Amino acid sequence: MSRILSSLRYPLIQAPMAFAHDTELTLAVGKTGALGSLAGAMYDAAGLEKALARMKQEGGDRPYNLNFFAHRTPSADRTQYDAWFAVLRPYFKAYGLTENDIPSGGGRQPFDADALACVERYRPPVVSFHFGLPAPEYLQRVKATGAEVWSSATTVEEAVWLEQNGADVVIAQAWEAGGHRGWFLNRNPDSQSGLFALLPAVRKAVRLPVIAAGGVSDAAAVRAALGLGASAVQVGTAFLLADEALTKPAHRAAIQTARPEDTVVTNLFSGGAARGLYNRFIREAGPMNGAALPFPLAGAAVGALKAAAEKQGCYDFSPFWAGQNAGLCHPGSAAEIVERLCGGIER
Repeated sequence: MSRILSSLRYPLIQAPMAFAHDTELTLAVGKTGALGSLAGAMYDAAGLEKALARMKQEGGDRPYNLNFFAHRTPSADRTQYDAWFAVLRPYFKAYGLTENDIPSGGGRQPFDADALACVERYRPPVVSFHFGLPAPEYLQRVKATGAEVWSSATTVEEAVWLEQNGADVVIAQAWEAGGHRGWFLNRNPDSQSGLFALLPAVRKAVRLPVIAAGGVSDAAAVRAALGLGASAVQVGTAFLLADEALTKPAHRAAIQTARPEDTVVTNLFSGGAARGLYNRFIREAGPMNGAALPFPLAGAAVGALKAAAEKQGCYDFSPFWAGQNAGLCHPGSAAEIVERLCGGIER
């Protein structure tokens, strides 16, 4: 059994959601006795250092989860870049942008030496990963700090791989989940399962504790997941409506009126498959566009377009991440959301 999961008052983890929150939400969730998470992938080295210093100063000994991406940075040739920009050119023209307005760099960074150094200095109780696990030498150094290593699996095959390669806890990320798919062995959508198919199958296949993630938006779903053997649940979309989150007003409003059929898995915003709410860009370019650069390279150009549109109050190119049960979520403080989800389910 996980010592961190056993220590929680509530069997609930706030999902790490890059750019949708900072340490304020993480700390607020931790104060309730649930587990707050921090999205390490959104910080550069200096920013991560500052965030972890605040967690240590204000969070004391309360546990938290520090999350990173474990992808391998891809490359793309000129032909691929030209094909992607051809998709975006009409939109760039409408906002007076050119290819020169696209920032350089590869976007979201994978777990690297700078991040590892921060982990070794601040020793977060949980270090979790999306897209598999980092290189073995990095993983061993993380574990040497005393941290539990958690990672997402979207299939039974991935869960077994994580167990065999050093994970301490598996997060079963179902097809309903909002945000980026954590898949890393099989990216075929036809192989993906809903939570109440995936969870019992993963529980049967591995000996590790399993956390249920995907479409958990109310107390009934929490109880159902625990009843199927989950050690805890991970919730993202509900916390996008927290007072302490950084979610934009337009995104908050869209979540509260969303139906399950209003979400779609798309690669348009980063090159990686992620579930969010339909918008004009997704409808016109198609949810899964073959010209999109591989994750995370596609995000640079779309980020420039998003920024230009938002300056004019337009969110046609903004990713409004959300799980399929987004419409069941309600606004409130982090403490109120935790109580709404887990009231009466204290350990």
